[in-house]
Amino acid sequence: MRLIESLGLSVLRRMDPEKAHGLALRALRAGIGPSGGVASSPRLKTTLAGLDLPNPIGLAAGFDKNAEALDGLARSGFGFLEVGAATPLAQPGNPKPRLFRLSEDRAAINRFGFNNDGMHAIAARLAKRPSNAVVGLNLGANKTSEDRAGDFAKVLAHCGPFVDFATVNVSSPNTEKLRDLQGKAALAALLDGVMTTRATLPEPVPVFLKIAPDLDQQGLEDVAEIAMSSGVAGVIATNTTLNRDGLRSPHAAEAGGLSGAPLFERSTRVLAQLSKLTDGTMPLIGVGGVGSAEQAYAKIRAGAAAVQLYTALVYGGVSLVSEIAEGLDRLLQRDGFASVSDAVGTDRESWL
Repeated sequence: MRLIESLGLSVLRRMDPEKAHGLALRALRAGIGPSGGVASSPRLKTTLAGLDLPNPIGLAAGFDKNAEALDGLARSGFGFLEVGAATPLAQPGNPKPRLFRLSEDRAAINRFGFNNDGMHAIAARLAKRPSNAVVGLNLGANKTSEDRAGDFAKVLAHCGPFVDFATVNVSSPNTEKLRDLQGKAALAALLDGVMTTRATLPEPVPVFLKIAPDLDQQGLEDVAEIAMSSGVAGVIATNTTLNRDGLRSPHAAEAGGLSGAPLFERSTRVLAQLSKLTDGTMPLIGVGGVGSAEQAYAKIRAGAAAVQLYTALVYGGVSLVSEIAEGLDRLLQRDGFASVSDAVGTDRESWL
């Protein structure tokens, strides 16, 4: 980490977390941040659901909800970016405070509630996105919608022409009853509508499903079955958790979804289980607690074709992205893997 970035992080950590987040986005929009481009090598280059990635390190949804800082993020080392979640109508989200920094646990709790500018504003920004980046959009539903399942298809129809992939997000804990859409019948109907809409796009894009880490075994089996039969391109495992085991921070009791280091083991076990349930045939993206090259490598060896991170940026800065990519390259070389794809799932059994 560069000295100037270290000093900047020190200042941001003294601020209200949501204000600090907004300032970080403004800095990226202004061109303040890494400018070395994407870290890549023959070992790091990979293909995910037909998408050619320079490296398998992605930005998770939620960091750039409104697609405002794509140019800066495209220069920050990521192999791919996911923005959003976007809903059909703009909405303010839940009352503040709604973001809490758990420094003692290298974690965060948020209860944003899909605050965003709405699909029309976000689509206009995506239409001007950098051409050299792989960019996806997380699809959400309005809190007051009478047809939440229909909202996902509506956002895809409007924004789909401007993205490389889309994610159906039914796993946020911060919109009441949203996780109910992970039930077998509801999820099958929702995905049927989304995939029907996908087929109408000028260029149909891969659609991923993002799941919660708190599903029980039957719920996970149901998700795997529906994912395999629905035509989705892959699964993102996982979103934030409601579990609070082992936390030390005084903010541990705050309502919302927990992300960061404490989620790593739980989310990786779900990832490995999902890999086994789909017999390693479905592309999986591992997210939850990734903050180092070793953790990214562990997710890949547990079954992930690529990984995403977000909360670790709060503690390690944006330069962490290139550090993880370069470290992953060394780990692959050390263990004799010629490519990321060769390493996928090679240590899955130890996580089951």
